[in-house]
Amino acid sequence: MVSHSELRKLFCSADAVCFDVDSTVIREEGIDELAKICGVADAVSEMTKRAMGGAVPFRAALSERLALIQPSREQVQRLIAEHPPHLTPGIRELVSRLHERNVQVFLISGGFRSIVEHVASKLNIPSTNVFANRLKFYFNGEYAGFDETQPTADSGGKGKVIKLLKEKFHFKRIVMIGDGATDLEACPPADVFIGFGGNVIRQQVKENAKWYITDFVELLGALEE
Repeated sequence: MVSHSELRKLFCSADAVCFDVDSTVIREEGIDELAKICGVADAVSEMTKRAMGGAVPFRAALSERLALIQPSREQVQRLIAEHPPHLTPGIRELVSRLHERNVQVFLISGGFRSIVEHVASKLNIPSTNVFANRLKFYFNGEYAGFDETQPTADSGGKGKVIKLLKEKFHFKRIVMIGDGATDLEACPPADVFIGFGGNVIRQQVKENAKWYITDFVELLGALEE
């Protein structure tokens, strides 16, 4: 069993840190916000809870929710313009500090690329460091499905992305930080998993994470030691 002080050392010596986005880097669940704009909030929110708790295979949950929402290109753009995601307190400082230390920061999300890229731009994270699901639209802007070839469209997809990053960049130590079951599953191949409960606490993650935090200040503090 790795001690807490060893976990802190591993985090401080990481050459890459991967963050989940919904309910971790931002306060909301992007898919639930999209459902609000499309008028199907309650049904979708219930499905999201089940998916994040690990009760339903991720792809099935994603497909089911999108079939209900049917978001058009215009509705996605309206969401970003009128209800932009709120950054979780402390994340801007944490990402900035990691960048100062020459640590590569990635966003790996089961959410949607157009929303996640908007978040990445606020944190000075290049879009090449974003892994998320792509929505597809017909030429008239109507919903046409999602790109099922993206690794993030599947359960275990975040782990696949981390494995890919290790192969491509030869990172020695990757840390995954997130609130949900799909984040916990990504370690291994991630070397360390840090559970985040600052926006929502998912019991399964809290019970199984060796290091669980509810405020990014704790990680900033570890970097200053």
